Amino acid sequence: MKKIFKTLPILAMLVLFAGSAWAAVGCSLNDPDRDVKRIFPESTGYKTTFVTIKEKGGEALKKEVEEKLNDKLESVYESLDVPYAFYTALKGKDPIGYIHGVNQKGKYGGMQLIIATDLDSKIVNFYYQKMSSPEAGKFMNTKFTSQFNGLTLDDFIKGNISVSDPSANSPEDFRATLRGLKKNMILLHTLFLSQK
Repeated sequence: MKKIFKTLPILAMLVLFAGSAWAAVGCSLNDPDRDVKRIFPESTGYKTTFVTIKEKGGEALKKEVEEKLNDKLESVYESLDVPYAFYTALKGKDPIGYIHGVNQKGKYGGMQLIIATDLDSKIVNFYYQKMSSPEAGKFMNTKFTSQFNGLTLDDFIKGNISVSDPSANSPEDFRATLRGLKKNMILLHTLFLSQK
């Protein structure tokens, strides 16, 4: 019995450490080979670029992102040193589109929001790689996610989003989705496209 009580604090620390370590990690595709080909069937390969806010501009860039987002970045999930993965889908040597994901805090836990854009930065695909919610099926349904196709960063900045909440009791997750997608588009432009 004494051994059990001695190991409990150690287990608790491991759980806390694991939670904070996960939070500081960016959102990468679960299976890039499969996912890139599924989203861009004509692709023959892809290139992956990892970027942090810290290395591309630090505090000044963080403030720029927050101004566009009209919200503060969360200190753990969205810290300066979180590495964001940007996937450039290729056909031969030519880029044909981009894929990028972000972690977003929802009502019931973390969400992973993945967007794909064409070369003009219009969304061509959006899906949840992860979502914890009793109504996850309604959010993950393509009837909902496909409504974001064709939107640009400008649409998110100006609030030109005519998409309604698919859930009955999860408005927090709907608002978190909109915030996460806007953040996703901002990061795509400020960390990746503007640096190319």
